[in-house]
Amino acid sequence: MERTAIRRRLTARMSWQIATVTDVRRETGTARTIVLDVPDWQGHLAGQHLDVRLTAEDGYRASRSYSVASAWDGSHGSTIELTVEQVPGGEVSPYLVDVLKVGDPLEIRGPVGGWFVWTPEQEGPVQLIGGGSGVVPLRAMLQAHAVAGTTPARLLYSVRRPESVIYVSDLKDLAASDNVDVRLVYTREAPAGEPRVGRIDAELIEQYAFKPEDGATTYVCGPTPFVETVANLLVAAGHDPARVRTERFGPTGGPR
Repeated sequence: MERTAIRRRLTARMSWQIATVTDVRRETGTARTIVLDVPDWQGHLAGQHLDVRLTAEDGYRASRSYSVASAWDGSHGSTIELTVEQVPGGEVSPYLVDVLKVGDPLEIRGPVGGWFVWTPEQEGPVQLIGGGSGVVPLRAMLQAHAVAGTTPARLLYSVRRPESVIYVSDLKDLAASDNVDVRLVYTREAPAGEPRVGRIDAELIEQYAFKPEDGATTYVCGPTPFVETVANLLVAAGHDPARVRTERFGPTGGPR
């Protein structure tokens, strides 16, 4: 019976199913969060993603992968969240950001992924480093950490300017915890009182990230050039490459 149940769950996760939009929230001028009700949702790990598929009237289909923005502990039933940032000229993201409305169906498949995930059972501190919408799965990890995490967690979040920050209020609430630290890094324009404008570099890694000897597991998510640069900085600073986990997307859309 146990093997049968596991097989059924795996089959359900890899099959397309219909979710229903129950709410939408504008996060920035180009990003919004979509709240979905997914019947018989079996749960997911913080850091996993979903495939989303759109079908045009002529039968043309386009699918994209999006990180799940919310943690899941069973208390929210079949509700999950996706946060999508619009990609100029994209096929799927403009529809999700500007057209999709409450009550609409959305075809999804997942959850997918088992490497770029955080679970409360993991030992050691949690270091999160995100660029642009790369903060989405990291927010899910912070939510999961807020419920069951006991180890220290830190977030370094790189954005272009203040109005580009996704989850402004959520990050403030999460940062209120004694064992969570949130640092924003502005690459083009900083708010009043913030003297530094620039990308994450070796100095910031040294100043705000956990030290190599702390034994942290580090999660880096964002555009490919951002992820590669940060991962190289971490290794150069002495961090164990085996404890640096990365998730990257496209060549565009991140802080520059």
